[in-house]
Amino acid sequence: MNDASDEADGPRQRNDRDEVGFRRAVAADVARIVELLAADPLGATREEPGEPLAQAYRDAFAAIDADPNQELIVATVAEQFAGVAQLTFIPSLTYRGSWRAQIEGVRVDETYRSRGLGQALIEHAVAQARERGCRLVQLTTDKQRPRALEFYERLGFVPSHVGMKLHLP
Repeated sequence: MNDASDEADGPRQRNDRDEVGFRRAVAADVARIVELLAADPLGATREEPGEPLAQAYRDAFAAIDADPNQELIVATVAEQFAGVAQLTFIPSLTYRGSWRAQIEGVRVDETYRSRGLGQALIEHAVAQARERGCRLVQLTTDKQRPRALEFYERLGFVPSHVGMKLHLP
């Protein structure tokens, strides 16, 4: 589930795009990423930020970092941590055996919202997908985030499918 509603919160302030950078996340970023994931009403109900950070988060990061089909992208503004997104590359038999990219866990720190960073982060992820030869980029966003849905539609994403989830105990 994604929350890129940062782009839909009223008029834009100063655009920080010239100062925006992207890099792969490192282990030292995990606690900050979990803070961002927990910083909205939905994430607050399922994440546990703070120290000591649960080992499960560190284990998940290690698995993501070791997998060549995963990229945990950190967005920076003037070299400061500003946002995150997870990009997963998925081989598929559909579309004549092409690859697709799945964007998940998009979050922008509230300090940097409404400045174009969310759009830059998604555009970067889409560019990474193109570079890897993907035929399709997909994402999900919770129905409780209508501004995020509007944001993704403005970027060209089409709500063409119904996403379903089954939570396992």
